Amino acid sequence: MVHASCVAVAGCGLLITGASGAGKSALALEMMALGACLVSDDRVSLGATQQGILADAPDTIRGLIEARGLGLLQAETVGPVRLTHVLDLDRPEPQRLPEFREIFLLRHSLPLLFRPDVPHLAASLIQLLKAGRAAPEALFP
Repeated sequence: MVHASCVAVAGCGLLITGASGAGKSALALEMMALGACLVSDDRVSLGATQQGILADAPDTIRGLIEARGLGLLQAETVGPVRLTHVLDLDRPEPQRLPEFREIFLLRHSLPLLFRPDVPHLAASLIQLLKAGRAAPEALFP
């Protein structure tokens, strides 16, 4: 069990990590407004399989997401889903075209992203989950 939020797009799960108040739920809500599906908010249950890491909601909070100033909102959920990326909201991304990073969770390697300071973060993450990421060399051969 980890303190995080998780959303899914096209069967690909994004684990959103960060300190309390970092904006995990707010980002998840923005992504949901653009078509992502909620897996879990506040706590995410992780389990390792041969194919990767599966993320799901604990039964006690399944279908709930916090909206600061409004309270707990009900939401349709999906899960379990296979995690494909981890976003760390506590660490800013200083690079325009960042290097590929990885994090090891439950003996599996996943791409690790830091928080870019851009207004289109939710839309960019949805596109990433839909289609993946190209190497910077694709733009600058």
